[in-house]
Amino acid sequence: MNPFLQPYTTPHATAPFDIIRFEHYEPAMMQGIEEEDREIEAIINNSEATTFANTIEALEKTGDLLGRVTEVFYNLLSAETSDEMDQLAQKMSPILTEHGNNITLNQRLFERVKAVYEQAEANGFADLDAEQKKLLCNSYESFVRHGANLSDEKKEELRRISSEMGVLSLQFSQNKLKDTNAFKLHITDKAQIGGLPESSLDLAADTAKEEGVEGYMFTLQAPSYGPFLTYCDNRELRQQMWTAYNTMCTHPGETNNLDIVKKIVNLHREMAQLLGYDTYADYVLVHRMAEKSENVYNLLHNLISAYKPTAIEEVKAIERKAKEMEGDSFTIMPWDFGYYANKLKEERFNINSEMLRPYLELSKVKEGVFGLATKLYGIRFMPNKDIPTYHPDVEAYDVLDRDGSFLAVFYCDFHPRKSKKSGAWMTSFKEQWHEADGTNSRPHVSIVMNLSKPTSDKPALLTLGEVETFLHEFGHSLHGMFADTHYRSLSGTNVYWDFVELPSQFMENYAIEQEFLNTFAQHYETGELIPQEYIDRILASRNFNVAYGCMRQVSFGLLDMSYYNLSTPFDAAIETWEKQAWAEAQVLPQVDGACMTVQFSHIMAGGYSAGYYSYKWAEVLDADAFAKFKENGIFDAATAQSFRDCILSKGGTQHPAELYRKFRGQDPTINALLKRNGIK
Repeated sequence: MNPFLQPYTTPHATAPFDIIRFEHYEPAMMQGIEEEDREIEAIINNSEATTFANTIEALEKTGDLLGRVTEVFYNLLSAETSDEMDQLAQKMSPILTEHGNNITLNQRLFERVKAVYEQAEANGFADLDAEQKKLLCNSYESFVRHGANLSDEKKEELRRISSEMGVLSLQFSQNKLKDTNAFKLHITDKAQIGGLPESSLDLAADTAKEEGVEGYMFTLQAPSYGPFLTYCDNRELRQQMWTAYNTMCTHPGETNNLDIVKKIVNLHREMAQLLGYDTYADYVLVHRMAEKSENVYNLLHNLISAYKPTAIEEVKAIERKAKEMEGDSFTIMPWDFGYYANKLKEERFNINSEMLRPYLELSKVKEGVFGLATKLYGIRFMPNKDIPTYHPDVEAYDVLDRDGSFLAVFYCDFHPRKSKKSGAWMTSFKEQWHEADGTNSRPHVSIVMNLSKPTSDKPALLTLGEVETFLHEFGHSLHGMFADTHYRSLSGTNVYWDFVELPSQFMENYAIEQEFLNTFAQHYETGELIPQEYIDRILASRNFNVAYGCMRQVSFGLLDMSYYNLSTPFDAAIETWEKQAWAEAQVLPQVDGACMTVQFSHIMAGGYSAGYYSYKWAEVLDADAFAKFKENGIFDAATAQSFRDCILSKGGTQHPAELYRKFRGQDPTINALLKRNGIK
């Protein structure tokens, strides 16, 4: 029996991962396509007068089976993939794209949607509540933005473009994962890797054992790569690791992404121009808080003006430290920056990430993060071993609301493995919505990360940066868990892209708050609370290289916009283009042969095309929002309830600027961010 084709009998009707097999996916997808086609035909052929209920709400409810199977398949394609899943994804991509196009380009369906929209508009939307109006406007605009008003000839062109884009984006991601897994630095002589902390050596030794070799094995996965660049004394090996990472997907062979990038960029532009926009950025930003490219560039340039002078001074200070250690003739390169920056940080503040690891054991961090949500919102996390998971590393929880009612299912997937993409993300296996009878159907939310693993003799000990990553993705998950909307397409994180990072980046603020750290940061062996002097050092060092970090993010935003603000075909040499595109924000030497674009999944395969600026846009919001908590108390329940009511539970039911003003009582300014970062 195909589990996707049966009612789920698992707790909370969660995905039955324990009985799902590879051979179940394709038949369930194909049946899901057939079922949705029949549902669409039923809407079109409804002989009754066209109404909001029998057209817009009916359309919202289509595709249940297809949604269930694709949510599982594509989430696992990122978190627990295999060669056969990759191959099936390539096979199904054009089929699913064609199916989606058959809906959005269905003229008879669009005429019904258009009729409801025009009738409601003529009536001033008086017969609809705010959420119904938003759903109707979104539905109508979605059809228009997917080509419903195009001629038949242009519709066929749009079909071709969207199909190619789907295949290429998938190939881009698969190539990056293959190149990430392909590189291994095998060291047998421990003397070659002096400076590396015990945690890195333990991880590398365990990795070597897994590979069946003696010594130490280093990879391009974050828990291995990051500490290596920060601590390894051997400059040649640092350069080797840095070069391997920064030249991924540039080498001749099947994992090369250079031509794929050109095709992706041009297909985005072609699609936008078919739909009447000059550039893809113009097309995207219509439904963003930024609204237009000019406002994006204003933000990025304002940040450059405010932060770059400080960033230059930060780099000069690190260069002085490097010359002090290596001699006046030494020239600092990107593979040196993290190493000497850490030396300077230790000198100034007597602190580094390794000192904090013993106090940031994962199980305690979980207690702290979950406890933070309890303090703020009254919710509790109860492990549920009866909920099936897709990998032994994955943990499942029942989340209970303040009154004890069931709020959500929450999955946590913490550690790297070869079958998982790099990075960290939040996703859903089921969105939230209200049934017709009023039942509030609750969400199933998941966070996936690549945090430091346990070793053979130690539990998982995290860096403070990894704690921030946990808090970031947990913030996204709260956005999903607290969702309370009638329609799934407006639920949770289904908001404007430059608003979606507010709940996540807001949570990062707690990482260095003493009141928060004191709730969980205990030595994993002795139980000793993190020393006050360590907290003082964390606070003193909080803005170390903050301007450099800002310029790094701004450079990514500039690179993104350079591709998607084009109105003419792109055929430049990508490495050269990249260097020019982000030159204004660069504060370190650029290295020939290195290329970020070909591994920049966010903008080529991850939904952030013409949207990477969103991280900085949302950072302005999160600093401003947290300032209210600082005024009222960082655990203030009333302020937290307001944040939940005004932002976290509302999803995409209103324009985000309206939601933010309801919470904050004012529009955000950059002042709180500048103050937090110590930028004058």
